[in-house]
Amino acid sequence: MTVQRLVLTSGEPAGVGPDLCLAVADRDWPCALVLAGDPDMLESRARALGLSIALEYYDPTLPPCAHRAGRIQVLARQLTRPAVPGQLHPDNAGYVLALLDAAADGCATGEFAAMVTAPVHKGVINDSGIAFSGHTEYLAARLGCARPVMLLVAGQLRVALATTHLPLSAVPGAINRSMLVETLAVLDQGLRSRFRLAAPRILVCGLNPHAGESGHLGREEIDVIAPAIAEARALGIDARGPLPADTAFTQTSIASGDAVLAMFHDQGLPVIKHAGFGHGVNVTLGLPIVRTSVDHGTALDLAASGRADCGSLVAALRLACGMVS
Repeated sequence: MTVQRLVLTSGEPAGVGPDLCLAVADRDWPCALVLAGDPDMLESRARALGLSIALEYYDPTLPPCAHRAGRIQVLARQLTRPAVPGQLHPDNAGYVLALLDAAADGCATGEFAAMVTAPVHKGVINDSGIAFSGHTEYLAARLGCARPVMLLVAGQLRVALATTHLPLSAVPGAINRSMLVETLAVLDQGLRSRFRLAAPRILVCGLNPHAGESGHLGREEIDVIAPAIAEARALGIDARGPLPADTAFTQTSIASGDAVLAMFHDQGLPVIKHAGFGHGVNVTLGLPIVRTSVDHGTALDLAASGRADCGSLVAALRLACGMVS
């Protein structure tokens, strides 16, 4: 059986990302792992956490071998200034993005079979003067992908988002028929190729309360969402709806589908985080590479404390290994 090589980005250096990466490095894995980060920072963090992890410089000429606990190869990038746990500094924003660039480029060339990302802090990257709305959008631009789709996974529950990091006031204007058809097509293809579902069933939420109440609470369902579903179905996509979001996530409804497409961030994410916070996985569909991530943020108050739970990163790495196996 071929061993696949995965790259793990350590994320915001002042947060829990390095802690989580070192914790998963202290376990056996069926895939080869390469950790992207600053070696000095990682060594310092390992000492603070009481972890005995041998850090070795990554050598791409060596064949990938299944990861064994206690050592990891490091794809080295240097911090601009020393990172202090819990204290953000915009000078290190470029370093954080350099980790993503190295991982994405390596996946694009086939050097890595997948990338798994620890959390970054969007605010401090923007404070540095770099426009950044999230991993999903950044990686899509880097890899030339026109329609990335964010999919959150917790066990058998899968929730995709039609729009991601937008102010709520901007959501209705961002939703249109062609965008929804493209999103459904990416989601359908991703469920087939990444999750090996032969005939995915996609439940589509409405935008307004009660899915618009026949137009009395908004016409987006009538004018945009229902026509998009009809067009997607004509393309062979099993899309169903629009469904009222307050009942789309009941157990009976969920059992009738393989994924739910929510119209905006806080329509879908509270459900997935209630179902599996700390063990959920963020998957980016529509990219030419496999990318998974944690379902939480940088947790600055937990950095270097030894109290951070690596469950979501473990789940993200496990799912990535399964996707590329």
